[in-house]
Amino acid sequence: MARIDAFLKLGLAQGCSDIHLAVGVPPMLRMHGDLMPIKFRDLGDTELEGYIAEILTANQRKRFDEGHDLDFSYVSEDKGRFRVNVFRKETGIGATFRFIPGEVPTLDSLDLPAVVRKLCDHHQGMILVTGSTGTGKSTTLAAMIDHLNSTQNANIISLEDPIEFIHRSKQSQVIQRELGTHLPSFADGIRASLREDPDVILVGELRDAETIQMAMTAAETGHLVLGTLHTTGAVKTIDRIIDALPGDMREQSKSFLAQSLNAVITQTLVKTPDGRGRKAIVEVMVMTRAIAKLIMTDQTHQIPAQLQTGKELGMQMMDQALLDAIQRKLIDPDDAFRFATDKALFQRFVTDTSVLPKFEVGS
Repeated sequence: MARIDAFLKLGLAQGCSDIHLAVGVPPMLRMHGDLMPIKFRDLGDTELEGYIAEILTANQRKRFDEGHDLDFSYVSEDKGRFRVNVFRKETGIGATFRFIPGEVPTLDSLDLPAVVRKLCDHHQGMILVTGSTGTGKSTTLAAMIDHLNSTQNANIISLEDPIEFIHRSKQSQVIQRELGTHLPSFADGIRASLREDPDVILVGELRDAETIQMAMTAAETGHLVLGTLHTTGAVKTIDRIIDALPGDMREQSKSFLAQSLNAVITQTLVKTPDGRGRKAIVEVMVMTRAIAKLIMTDQTHQIPAQLQTGKELGMQMMDQALLDAIQRKLIDPDDAFRFATDKALFQRFVTDTSVLPKFEVGS
């Protein structure tokens, strides 16, 4: 058994989402959004290097020694599956292990809005799931893939970095490929996928211009493309895509978004009232003629107004979703206050008034 498995076993027993290991501090657990140290000595550089070395392949060791960060999946002796990031910092090595549940989540288990299920019925175009790091984007995409896998006869190609949830083919064929193991880049993966008769292509992250361009090509040529971006909101997502491409492609990218972007789902994780879990709260933008026109005329700043009035299409602003979840007693109002845009709307729900000055309410 790798020595690091002892920390992972403890983390799983405590129900944490992440285990953080770094030189100079004790191991820490991410519990329902909060980082908590465990009772253990500060980790030494040589000690932690030894722990990590035990779980690396020869190729991973070589890449790390060359100065690269590592992203890979790891299965512990107790069969726990983790997404791992290994890096170097000023004081030495560090690593983060994110627990991946063995059971693929469903749309029902995540209690996502009904519109998410309807969006999966598209046979072409692009659906983006966005949000900050650690907000459950991969989990939502896994649930969408599971829904497609359970209801359609499709060839689904999933390009991931690394592979997280393991999908067993049901009604569909699901092919999972890992960056660095099966393909050199997301762009190359999309290019190869287009020669493999795909119906659905999942792109783990639209992280550069080439990947965005290839994903756009796939979406425009009769395929459903699912992807993620580290953006917070529909407007920022659309602007990011336009700004990521060369200036001479600006009009082309706007045309693509207006014609082939089906929806943007932006999410965050908010603590439940008992503090023992977190729930995904989502903002949803569904493409309409009005929104397409705003994109083409460089008026994306007016898109939030369309979200506010598009409830019959399943659209909602993040603040609307947060308020609804508070009123249904699904989330902690104090934690929801942190994520609200219009803080004044949420002050009356706050139970811990000490959070108010922190956010300069009333200034």
